[in-house]
Amino acid sequence: MAGYEDMSVYKKAFRMATMVFQLSKRFPKEEKYSLTDQVRRASRAVSGLYAEGYRKRRYPAHFVLRMTDADGENTETQVWLAHAVACEYVTAEDIKPIRDLSDAIGRMLGDMILHPERYCKPK
Repeated sequence: MAGYEDMSVYKKAFRMATMVFQLSKRFPKEEKYSLTDQVRRASRAVSGLYAEGYRKRRYPAHFVLRMTDADGENTETQVWLAHAVACEYVTAEDIKPIRDLSDAIGRMLGDMILHPERYCKPK
């Protein structure tokens, strides 16, 4: 039986967090406890919240709550990356692969939020 680790959205979210981690190593040291920490935490939260919601899919309201939280963290990741570009720590080209992956994750989470019946187990 497939688990959360086998799901495409989880794999994409985990990959995104890894990409963010690698990119954020380039941020200046003075951002260690600010932007670097924020973007890493937000990006890692997407896969964690998805996994939590996956385990609670017997309860559609809880599932939707966790998918909504994951979607919020996904969007927050995009905002922090935009700040990194604005501060000239990285370029728009540097974040493009991450942004594309994040957009795909957002579409998947959005479908789960709008149509939980497709993803939730019956009680």
